[in-house]
Amino acid sequence: MWCVRMARVCAGTTRVLKRGAGLRVPSIRTLCMTAELPSTAPKPVPWAWHLHDDHFELQSADTCMRFDFVWLRDNCHSNSCYNLEMKQRLLDTASVDLDIKPTHVRVDESTLHLTWPDGHQTDYSLAWLMENSYEGQLKKPRLQELWNAKVYQQARVVPTPCQRVLETDEGLREVFENFLRYGFALVEGVPPTEEDTDHLAQRVSLVREAFIGRSWSVSSDVTGKEVFSTDSMDSHTGGSSMQEPFSVIIFHCQKHNGVGGRTVLTDGFYAAKQVQNRNPEDWDVLCTVPVRQEYSVMEQGALTHFTTEAPLLSVYPITLEPRIIRYKNVDRLPISSVPYNVVHRWYRAHRSFTNEIRRPENQVLVKLNPGTVLFVDNWRVLHGRESFMGSRHVFGYFLFRDDLLSRARLLGMKV
Repeated sequence: MWCVRMARVCAGTTRVLKRGAGLRVPSIRTLCMTAELPSTAPKPVPWAWHLHDDHFELQSADTCMRFDFVWLRDNCHSNSCYNLEMKQRLLDTASVDLDIKPTHVRVDESTLHLTWPDGHQTDYSLAWLMENSYEGQLKKPRLQELWNAKVYQQARVVPTPCQRVLETDEGLREVFENFLRYGFALVEGVPPTEEDTDHLAQRVSLVREAFIGRSWSVSSDVTGKEVFSTDSMDSHTGGSSMQEPFSVIIFHCQKHNGVGGRTVLTDGFYAAKQVQNRNPEDWDVLCTVPVRQEYSVMEQGALTHFTTEAPLLSVYPITLEPRIIRYKNVDRLPISSVPYNVVHRWYRAHRSFTNEIRRPENQVLVKLNPGTVLFVDNWRVLHGRESFMGSRHVFGYFLFRDDLLSRARLLGMKV
């Protein structure tokens, strides 16, 4: 019906629509208009609108958006309803009549004008409505690019020089772009000291104080805060037993006298999507079955005990795209959150996801030498390590994701 209606409208035909009950709208018509979209749109697009009894409908190209009248009144950006400087709502949402309807509606080339029963005027840019609609959120472009080894190699991503990051916004933006697009970023030329690495970390975001202190340190000998084996380490996400896992982890190899030990990186979102494409039922299980994980360690004479219960894969509530992966098999407790007939399905789904993670074609190998710092999106990219020989010492930091994204936005990035 919309296709027919749009064809008629754009051909110059207008149709008088049925007025909603209680609306004093002298002449409501469906129109064909053009409005300027954000700079990403190459050409103006046709708009059409339709007033219903309980909502306003806006059509742009192949997107049909619907706005409840309460929503339209609540999001008014007039001076009395919204503090533009603080970007905060002044209107008391609970004071809005849930059955409110506009008394007059007018649409011009780029703006929706509404008049409410008390005479208050609300104006909306059609482009703003599109950007903030539910349907617009579903189509919102993202910088993120899913990858396997081939995709990442073809992208020819190179590490960003440390001085460029510290001294220019362009260098910092490059780190953010790589991090947001691929889930990790490399910076080279960093003196292998905690002081210099800390300086770089604070340029990117705020350093998060964790239960192990301001920084973490692991070594194959007794020099680190934690001693680890020279055996290979299975791919995992750090802090999976926490209510809010570490979102960004920094790795810097201070020294390595020996061979081997390459870092293994896997795009967990890509692996999850492969599971979804091959077996949607496994995907559903990974997204819905709660898994208990636990971590307990003695630090500086005090016992630290973390535990959480959440699906292995958390998704965004609107798009249902992957948001957080909690995958660390060594910390997982028995599956007791679902009945017997679901448990076997979970093990099958877990196996499907594990197989994708371990496929060599899905892994990127990075040799961390002194001077190269690795930023990892711990909610997305799983990290592991090959076995090695010799003495190896790695240290790093945990960063705040909100502050990282804030700094990216201040650089003009859409995140």
